[in-house]
Amino acid sequence: MVKVLSFARHSKEGKIVWIRQLKDFVGQEVEIRGWLYNKRSKGKIIFLIIRDGSGYVQAVGVKGESPDYVFDLYNKLTLESSIIVRGVVRQDARSPWGYELGLTGLEIIHIADEYPIQKKEHGVDFLMSHRHLWLRSRKQRAIMRVRNEVEKAVVDFFYERGFVRIDTPILTPTAAEGSTTLFSTQYFDLGTAYLAQTGQLYLEAAIFAHGLVYNFGPTFRAEKSKTRRHLTEFWMVEAEEAFYDNDDNIKLQEEFVSYLVQRALERCGEELKVLERDTSKLEKISPPFPRITYDEAIELLQKKGFDTQWGDDFGGDEETAISEEFEKPVFVMDYPKKIKAFYMKEHPERAELVKCADLIAPEGYGEIIGGSQREDDYDKLLARIEEFGLPVEHYQWYLDLRRYGSVPHSGFGLGLERTIAWICGVPHVRETIPFPRMLYRIYP
Repeated sequence: MVKVLSFARHSKEGKIVWIRQLKDFVGQEVEIRGWLYNKRSKGKIIFLIIRDGSGYVQAVGVKGESPDYVFDLYNKLTLESSIIVRGVVRQDARSPWGYELGLTGLEIIHIADEYPIQKKEHGVDFLMSHRHLWLRSRKQRAIMRVRNEVEKAVVDFFYERGFVRIDTPILTPTAAEGSTTLFSTQYFDLGTAYLAQTGQLYLEAAIFAHGLVYNFGPTFRAEKSKTRRHLTEFWMVEAEEAFYDNDDNIKLQEEFVSYLVQRALERCGEELKVLERDTSKLEKISPPFPRITYDEAIELLQKKGFDTQWGDDFGGDEETAISEEFEKPVFVMDYPKKIKAFYMKEHPERAELVKCADLIAPEGYGEIIGGSQREDDYDKLLARIEEFGLPVEHYQWYLDLRRYGSVPHSGFGLGLERTIAWICGVPHVRETIPFPRMLYRIYP
């Protein structure tokens, strides 16, 4: 388990602690600063549920034991009011949080207006328009805590394996995969610049200095898509590896995804319980993952009744149908060259294919990784750039990488929000990022 340092600040009234630290202060009077999550009364007893960001705790006031003034203040409190609560910590096996406070003091910082998000059902549009408040709810908080842990696991995984983090530019002069799905802006007097949809090309430059590199940051795609798997702004982890072929690259991806899932299981048990996630399915995620070829995927889909022909790309329905056959993520390998990016390496045995693999998550969560071996031959790469109708002069620096010490190399990109959605078991990626940007939403 991750170790959280316990310490206490001090006010005039006593020790100020986080709720997560209460186990270290049993029998002691402490001060909690937070917000009122709920309240109720029963005869001469009042119950306050407080959250402070680190957890939840119930404070119990009893007439004759707690100060009289706290009962007057109780009547003034509204949901989400900010308060300071003082009480003696006691262990309580009946409590869902394991501990509670015997109320000895209460101070109001701010009385909240009537809170717009109530226990009743709210529509998605309402909740998204109040995303700044919806983030406070238990399930949304749990998702963000899982995201936080997975982000830390990303950094740990690569650091432990000797990868160097390279922060690639967000503003770029060229489009790595065509400009039809890019946001553009005028860049002073230098022409059009684009919000990056990948940092891959820049990472490829860095392998010649460091061998193994990765980046981790926001990416942007102006796809006019409204599916549950798409955002216009999302976070991506990309890795590039010198002297790795496609098979080496796939093995690294298996280790990476398994590491992220196991880390979430190990350190986010309470959060996954709040989300009612069936963790037995996640416990099966370990290398190796099944692999099928694109040809086999087409055959599988046609047997399932899809009118998918060789040369077609896969959409969400096709990815879901493929994933139904497997308990673990599945690699679909060796796609047709014509539907993949220009930088992917030509298959040595079938020139119409490229050495690549998409990783499709189980349970209908779709593609979470796209990866390939990169084309390391100068002439073939130049021909592909020309075939795509891209301006060769913009890619001279990228071609230089094949002129000065070219080596076989591979890489991949993992979409963070789709991965979080799968781990948490939530149906839409909009809940896995604090403030989602989608086709029809940029507020708040």
